[in-house]
Amino acid sequence: MKQINVKIKQEKGRIDKVLSELLKDHSRSQIQQWLKDQNITVNGEITRPNYKVKENDDININVPEPEELDVLAEDIPLEIVYEDDDVLVINKPQGMVVHPSAGHQNGTLVNALLYHIKDLSSINGIIRPGIVHRIDKDTSGLLMVAKNDKAHIALAEQLKDKTSLRKYIALVHGEISHDKGEINAPIGRSKNDRKMQAVIEGGKPAVTHFEVLERFEGYTLLQLQLETGRTHQIRVHMKYIGFPVAGDPLYGPRKTLKGNGQFLHAEVLGFKHPTTGQMMVFEAPLPDLFEKTLDKLRNND
Repeated sequence: MKQINVKIKQEKGRIDKVLSELLKDHSRSQIQQWLKDQNITVNGEITRPNYKVKENDDININVPEPEELDVLAEDIPLEIVYEDDDVLVINKPQGMVVHPSAGHQNGTLVNALLYHIKDLSSINGIIRPGIVHRIDKDTSGLLMVAKNDKAHIALAEQLKDKTSLRKYIALVHGEISHDKGEINAPIGRSKNDRKMQAVIEGGKPAVTHFEVLERFEGYTLLQLQLETGRTHQIRVHMKYIGFPVAGDPLYGPRKTLKGNGQFLHAEVLGFKHPTTGQMMVFEAPLPDLFEKTLDKLRNND
């Protein structure tokens, strides 16, 4: 077991915040987990998670050995849009789950990553190596993957600080009359169905911007930009304003367009490179089924 020793000089504040500022290679959430697991002592004593550090505090951290990953590496084709020593950008197909869960142990993006990529960040644990953010199973498009913990922390901070760029294309029910809009409505777990999210009082802040790209009879094609990244954010917000995403089995109407789930695609992804600081922007074309559906609407088939 690796040990880290920190001597407090003039730093002030909660122990997790102070340590995350001093230990740049470790995230605040990781430090909070170590506190929860009682792997951190202050002056030889187990400390509380809300402890505020004092001058001359002697902090010792027992860093546990990484758990062996009990997820099967699978030879699943991946569309790698970009790769270097720090990051990957993947164009995820519709229908692929991002990380294993009770109902999806195999065939996930993580299973594929473990086969194709030697090193992945460990911050999100043994089930989600490298995963900085995710998109829903039936949403296609771009997501970033971290190959080391330093890159993971830098990318996660950009998501948190709203400095990353994420644009989506969605086909929604109804004809939206105005060309642009902003949806600012808090999202939390639905009180009626635990599988669903909803706009609720006391939910987490959520902001979605949208612009109309094209109108059809009964449908509208939108480009949406996320300011926040709540679970199912676009799907929940579009249902909330009365224009649910076409094909959405959870938030949309029963009578909808035929497809493999919601017509929602993560088209543009941009972020500052965690090492060089250079702004990088990637774009992924719409899947064939999405394009064919638009052509049918244009031809009024």
